Amino acid sequence: MPAAKRTAPARPGPSRAAADGRAAGVGAGGGEGDRLDRIADATAAEIGRALATGETSALALTERLLARIAAGDPAVFIRLTPERARAEAVAADARLAAGRPLSPLDGVPIAWKDLVDMAGERTTAGSALHADAIPAVRDADVVANAARAGMVSLGKLNLAEFAYSALGQNPHFGTPANPAAPVGGPAHAPGGSSSASGAAVAGGLAPCALGSDTGGSIRIPASFCGVVGYKSSGGRLPLRGVFPLSETQDTVGPLCRSVEDAALLDAVLRGAPAPAPAPLDIANLSLLVPEGAPLTDLQPEVAESFERALSALARAGAWIRRVRVPALDRVAEALAARSIIAAEAYALHREALEGPELARIDPRVAARILVGRTMTAADLVALHRLRREAMAELSAALDGALLAMPTTLSTAPSLAAIEDDEGFRRATGLANRNTGIGSFLDLPGLAIPSGRDRAGLPTSFLLSAPRGEDPRLLRAGLGVEPLIRTS
Repeated sequence: MPAAKRTAPARPGPSRAAADGRAAGVGAGGGEGDRLDRIADATAAEIGRALATGETSALALTERLLARIAAGDPAVFIRLTPERARAEAVAADARLAAGRPLSPLDGVPIAWKDLVDMAGERTTAGSALHADAIPAVRDADVVANAARAGMVSLGKLNLAEFAYSALGQNPHFGTPANPAAPVGGPAHAPGGSSSASGAAVAGGLAPCALGSDTGGSIRIPASFCGVVGYKSSGGRLPLRGVFPLSETQDTVGPLCRSVEDAALLDAVLRGAPAPAPAPLDIANLSLLVPEGAPLTDLQPEVAESFERALSALARAGAWIRRVRVPALDRVAEALAARSIIAAEAYALHREALEGPELARIDPRVAARILVGRTMTAADLVALHRLRREAMAELSAALDGALLAMPTTLSTAPSLAAIEDDEGFRRATGLANRNTGIGSFLDLPGLAIPSGRDRAGLPTSFLLSAPRGEDPRLLRAGLGVEPLIRTS
């Protein structure tokens, strides 16, 4: 079948946050201000090209974003770093004027989830226990790599406490609003734990942001907020200087506005700035759609969106198989009761959880971590054995294909629907079932926006690859995105 004509991926128009900033009189008016706002709402890759051609300056763009942040949701940034941002922008402008850019993203702003160290700044991990932490002595490796590529650091972003929540609430620093929710309607969960990373990108406050993903914490907010999220394979991106949750499953990666951005940021954050790779020809793409647990309990409109995406890919020549992979069902069942994350998080936070500081921790986060206290050594050994066996079984089932699932089984729930414990538990299960499976099996994953439900909330398509096959995943994502992205 001939490949479908490819077009640039659709993106939402100017965000509510950006619109609010303009309404408040932020920046220059008239044509110049509109042009700067258009650039600020572009992808990181497009911004990089605009800066390289002199369409605007890194400093002007940085000032516009700092003004938007000041006029926007106060629960998004825990701490701004305007002096650093301005200095980095001025240096980028000098390099660009001399024709010596450090990378395709030289001068492009980025924001950091506040479990990543920045020199001279506190790392709170979203917790009141660390609100007065001693400032970091040096940048985390990912921050240092971004600086060496010329990127401009705007500051540190809010998150669910200790990075351990699928929905994104934070009682200490506030819960960021989901900018993708329909204007005038109820507030919706931003997704977690990288809640503000998704909200900042979707809300026009930063073209890209770093998140962490241990069980879905990049892919879930990407799904709920309608942006791209990339979970890397374990060990691909450096974790030195990143506040830990689970030694076994912790990863970091970007939330951004396109798969091209994700590919460029993957290179930058590894310390190897390079152009984005060529897209994979869809006629050479083979997908496995797993029946069973990954497609059970799907919200009907999420199911419709997923099937529309698969149909578009099939028309373009992709090969699609639908089979049940028993290993995925076993993993989903096991993770519903206990997890490696809970055991390792309890070991890390045991002192606080067993003392008076427990009263200062979000009760829902504490309850999730305390599951680890009830686990035995045999439980943990059994989970690691299941992990090894399921990795091998899935690899055999894929037989060279990539895995395709809905990122989350529902769109973003309203905050009112998750106020009670039962609503919270149900929404958490729908949010992190598929991402949890992917994290447990160390599958790199791309969450790609795939439309909206009838209420206007984003849906998302999750493309995953076997461990270590991040380059192939990113190439496939570049080919898939323009075919499935409709809003």
